Formats: sequence, C-alpha cells, structure tokens
Amino acid sequence: MTASSDTGTGIKPEGAATRIDFAFGAPNRLRTACQVVHRHYLAGRSLLVYGCNAETLQAFDRMLWSFEPTAFIPHAFAADAEAAEASVVLCGTPPLAEADRLFSDLPWLINLDFSCPPGFERFERILEIVSSQPEDRNAARERWRQYVAAGITPRAHDLAASGRGRD
Repeated sequence: MTASSDTGTGIKPEGAATRIDFAFGAPNRLRTACQVVHRHYLAGRSLLVYGCNAETLQAFDRMLWSFEPTAFIPHAFAADAEAAEASVVLCGTPPLAEADRLFSDLPWLINLDFSCPPGFERFERILEIVSSQPEDRNAARERWRQYVAAGITPRAHDLAASGRGRD
C-alpha cells in the first residue's frame, strides 16, 4: 500500500494491499509493543494485539498497566465483555473471527506471535516487533518469507539505528 492509500483509520481501502512493517532491534519486544500501543491509543486508532501464547499475552496485559507511571491504556481481552468498547484488544484466538465480531472495520494488528497471524491480508497494517534474540529473529525471517510468498513486500525498520528501540 502506498502512503497515499493509508487512511490511518483502520479501514482498509477496497483492493489495497496490507502494509506490513518489521521493526527490528527492539531491546524488549513487549515494552516496545507497549510504546507502540500507547502512541496508537493516543491517536485514537483501534488495535488488535495478537499472540497464540497465553503467557505472552498475560505478560503484555500486565505491562500495559505498568510500563510507564503516567500512561493509562484501557484494553481488554477479546473474550471479555468490555472488548466491544475497547480500542485495544488482546487476542489469542485467530484474530479474523475476533476482529469480525468486535470491529466494523479491521484495525491495525500488532503481532506478538512467532507465526503469521491467520487472515492477515484483511488488516490494513501489521506491525511485527523483533528483538535481537536468535529465536525471535529466525521466526521473523520465516514470517517475512511467508508475507513475500503471499505477494506482500514488508518494510524493514532498524530500531537500534533510529534510536527508537531504546528504553
């Protein structure tokens, strides 16, 4: 998707390709995800945060409450009654079904899983945050290949070089 077709609303223009960004070099993957969620929340953008590992999602949930003393990011798990009103939803089930149930449009997705999220092509944008851990980097390389095989050319961003990956 080109910058001109990026609506910033979470509504993917008809026929537009999903934009996928890989942010490499995060010193702490979950903390970086919290910072990204905070920026998007302040901008009024709806997000799904996806991951199949329940422990990772629980840790991320706890971190959203405490990563900054003055930051408050209301959020809910997809199965919670409050999820329909939340702009930040943590989802451990296939996000496509949860997104259809919770949102009239498909928002941005932050992928905390080591695999590509199912139904990823329906989202406007996907952010893949990658740490310097070998397991994380190897899984990211595989996701990159899968996205390319699906006809999407991801964009790479070096957080360490930009200074954005520092705590």
